[in-house]
Amino acid sequence: MTSATPQRAGALLRHARLWLVPTVLSGLVALVLSLLYMGGILDPNGNLDRLPVAVVNEDQGRPPPGQEENLGAQITAAVTGSEATEGVRWKVLTRAEAEDELASGKVFGALVVPRDFTASVSALTTPGATARPTLTVLTNPGMGSLGSSLAAQINQTAARGASQKIGEQLTAASRADATTRALLADPVTVTTRPGHPIGRHSGLGLSAFYYTLLLVLSGFIGANLVNTGVDTALGYADSEIGPWHTRRPTVPITRTQTLVLKMVMTAGISLLTTSLLMVATIAILGMDSAHEPLLWIFSYCATVAVGLGVQAINAAFGGIGQLVSMFVFIALALPSSGATVPLEATPGFYRFLGAFEPMRQLTDGVRAILYFDARTDAGLGRAWAMVAIGFVGALVFGFAMTRYYDRKGLARLTPQPEPERA
Repeated sequence: MTSATPQRAGALLRHARLWLVPTVLSGLVALVLSLLYMGGILDPNGNLDRLPVAVVNEDQGRPPPGQEENLGAQITAAVTGSEATEGVRWKVLTRAEAEDELASGKVFGALVVPRDFTASVSALTTPGATARPTLTVLTNPGMGSLGSSLAAQINQTAARGASQKIGEQLTAASRADATTRALLADPVTVTTRPGHPIGRHSGLGLSAFYYTLLLVLSGFIGANLVNTGVDTALGYADSEIGPWHTRRPTVPITRTQTLVLKMVMTAGISLLTTSLLMVATIAILGMDSAHEPLLWIFSYCATVAVGLGVQAINAAFGGIGQLVSMFVFIALALPSSGATVPLEATPGFYRFLGAFEPMRQLTDGVRAILYFDARTDAGLGRAWAMVAIGFVGALVFGFAMTRYYDRKGLARLTPQPEPERA
């Protein structure tokens, strides 16, 4: 018996077929990932589409002489009808309504006109003026630092525009000296403060995103480890660690029963990974959190839903299953999550993905639990519904595919080494 002559790498590198598949797949992955990730973040202001921002008019002053509405009403009408904020969906609310929508994450910020605004503006032209009029911009840091910043920038621009317009009216009607006229040209002070504060250990509103990312990665990586480990233990894949190579005897088992085994193991191991995730982020690192029992339950269900989805995809697509699940749960999910860049500030393709991609749904649920008192209308209700749909969808898709393969007699093939030549 003679062994085959070992091949040299230099000789094999000259074979074009050896290069074809990895080159094409690597190029496509690099191109698609670059377009996906960079395409969603480069121009948030230019992509604005119906970003929800509140306007609150508390002004109770009488209209100035010769005008039908007080200045608060005029500012509200000017802001909501401004072409400069075309991508904004202005919501005219009362103060109580605005506070409720800030506390439920339904608006990214608010512009508030105080009760005495008209009176304080009118007083500027009299000797009795004691302070400049003030417009207040309320931010919502729980919606993420970029989303809250965008809304604050929009509100500040609107407030400055209103101040300049009011200044033009005051200077036209005033006979004051040059110093006073300079003050009247921009008479309004704009103050900014949080409308719904969050904890100091919340990553400026990004802790929900990174916590959700950990849930998805935990489910994704854990499921793939289970997939590889089970295949190795059952003899359908080789184990190679450094120079050590082992091959276990093949265990006869159907595809359906293999999927049952992998899914049950995924759900069991997720108990550990979810608990350790919370220990690391909350107990060790001190992340601000509330409703911790609910957070654990939601985290476990989310991790299991992702893990079962990965197992179903692997069972259906075989060797390329990990690549397919990577696109489903990570590549397409991250830029469409709405966690770092609001979906209202991304191109329409990402808003379409955000309707069903898992990370958007899970982020809304985690954000509601961490920042918005676990309110159902803050996104938690939708998140639970989508987790349930993902769980059922993974079971239906995975077992439908494996049952089909089993009925067709498409048993898993066990690779065998070529026999040695005599």
